[in-house]
Amino acid sequence: MGSAAELAAAALMMLGFPALMLAALVPSVPAFAAAAAVTYLADHYLHRKGSYLVNRLSKVRAGLSIRFLIRQLLLILLLARLGLADDLIYYGAIACFIAFYGLQAPHGALVTLIRNRRRMPVATRNVDLASRIRIPDAPPRRLLHRSAEKMLHLDLAAVAGILVSASLESAVVGFVGIGITVGVGCSYVLALVPYVRGSKIPPNADTVLAAVDDWLGEYQPETVLYFSGSKDSAYQVNMWLETMEQLDSKPLIILRERVILNNLAPTTVPVICVPGGVHLMNLDLSNVRVALYAANVGKNIHLLRVPTMKHVFIGHGDSDKLASVNPYSKVYDEVWTAGRAGRDRYAIADVGVRDDDIVEVGRPQLAPIQGWSGVPEGRIPTVLYAPTWEGWDGNPGNTSIVLAGESIVKKLVSADPPVRVLYKPHPFTGTVSKEAGAAHRRIIALVEQAAAERVTDARFTADTATLTAAKAELARIEARLAELSGKGKGNGKGNGKGDEAEATRDGLVDTARHEEVARLRAEWNTAYWRSFPGHEHRVITGAEPRLYDCFNVSDAMVSDISSVVSDFIASGKPYAVTDSAELGVEEFKRANTAVRAATILSNSAAELGELLDAVRDPAADALAADRGELKRYLLGPDEPTSICQFNTAVAKLAIKAETRNVGQESRTATGADMDPEPEPDPVPATVPVPRASAAEDDLTA
Repeated sequence: MGSAAELAAAALMMLGFPALMLAALVPSVPAFAAAAAVTYLADHYLHRKGSYLVNRLSKVRAGLSIRFLIRQLLLILLLARLGLADDLIYYGAIACFIAFYGLQAPHGALVTLIRNRRRMPVATRNVDLASRIRIPDAPPRRLLHRSAEKMLHLDLAAVAGILVSASLESAVVGFVGIGITVGVGCSYVLALVPYVRGSKIPPNADTVLAAVDDWLGEYQPETVLYFSGSKDSAYQVNMWLETMEQLDSKPLIILRERVILNNLAPTTVPVICVPGGVHLMNLDLSNVRVALYAANVGKNIHLLRVPTMKHVFIGHGDSDKLASVNPYSKVYDEVWTAGRAGRDRYAIADVGVRDDDIVEVGRPQLAPIQGWSGVPEGRIPTVLYAPTWEGWDGNPGNTSIVLAGESIVKKLVSADPPVRVLYKPHPFTGTVSKEAGAAHRRIIALVEQAAAERVTDARFTADTATLTAAKAELARIEARLAELSGKGKGNGKGNGKGDEAEATRDGLVDTARHEEVARLRAEWNTAYWRSFPGHEHRVITGAEPRLYDCFNVSDAMVSDISSVVSDFIASGKPYAVTDSAELGVEEFKRANTAVRAATILSNSAAELGELLDAVRDPAADALAADRGELKRYLLGPDEPTSICQFNTAVAKLAIKAETRNVGQESRTATGADMDPEPEPDPVPATVPVPRASAAEDDLTA
């Protein structure tokens, strides 16, 4: 249901309709007016919030239009119960609502037509289509945004006027309201008509695709990052954007779902979103030599079928989970892993990926992760609890949240000497398991309660002036970021007010603005951590601050088997991993490479003291050397840098692709130029031709 306010609004709306019926039967105009006002306001609030309840009501035949119709029918019942069934206002109300619902059909049809005709076969960012085709401005936002709700709410004037007429026993006000409702409704429909055709709609699909091909021919991309997935998986492609910006070859990002494009982080790399498989297969990608895949999904086949490029699985993390050794990976020309561990993982799994096809390239995304030389003097240690989500298969070893999360947090917030706790859960937490969702909420309550108690603890003090200055700086940065994101054309994401076609037209990145945003986000991160005391426990959800920012302000981490652990190892800091499936320390370490230098926790978290001792006293850190060795094994050497290794791997594979293509062209040309075999000389008529023997006949049959 969302927030408590949404729950209250939903309850009021559901109770409002029985109250309307009761008021109509009594009958009572004031009671009916009050109940109607409650249902109007609650319905509007829930729609504005995008509440789950109103989105599901249509599935049980209680959608938006039905709710409005019921309210209008109950108003007719009220008039009948008031003895007005023979009055002109009664027939006027019936005629009004029939006409009003008659307008819904053309209104809905026009809105649908406009949206469909303005939906382009491809949507782009940082691709110059405006100079090639004409893309008109989107219709005013007020016409299409939540259009059905706006149209239905036009009945408010008629309902209010009829109620006033019923109470005053005068039809004048009622007919004024009816006139307003019908008149404004007709005006709304007429206002949509110009946007259905002509100069108000973009060119047809063939013209748009031809323009995209023309741009591709001019830009000639060499390396493609390809991605398909759900809205919640956008982070998997976002993590590769900075790497794509640093490629030595010309990069291009191809997406398959519009929802991913809408959730894509700002980037300077050209982006093409192609929902249609046929459209993708017809794009001119003849200059591309390397295709990179961040996820194993069915739609990959639409690009994998292209033989002129080499295909590489780069993934969206590097961990000991089964997903990291998916047999699907056999379809790629190469599989790139961070370090030797990834290569060994495939060898042990024996899923058909050849060792020759595995290339170690490091993890370019880990460059922002800072090293560690102990807790700075005068600051209490910070421990990050970053569990992963429950997964799809119900395996108790997937996440520590359900069985161990509360024990971990309780021991951390009550540790003596004290530590600060940062809780940053996986964004998918609770999406599959109700138990995980409930445990997640209890953990949040624990952290927030401990934070509230620390405010009144005399041992902890804060520099009020520093906090105030940091908050002011944070507000300044956020205001500037909001200004930059709202400037529209040139921000790389469209203006946020138009539609997909307009965003495609105006989605050319302003490099200077993009660089300013990157600088401001770095400043925001610094100001954020300074805006609250260094001892304050914190729950961190959402995109900001990022996980790696949490790594950098933490001195240790507790997590589960996931790529989070492999990434954190880059910092060299102590870490603990929970054996939620209770495999036992030896078996857990044998099965999961990334935990071989970790403190292994049982579900009781009794071993947490070992981690805290290592953080507080480097001399007690018995696993420091093991972490260094494991870092090299999992993530590769520090030199050359990972981005250099990555660029080298791209260049080498591009050469392989080009060599293959040249070879194919050579073989094709050789076959075309080859003279046909000469006809055999005819057998002279004077030379007898012996007949094949029976045995020879058998052999040639």
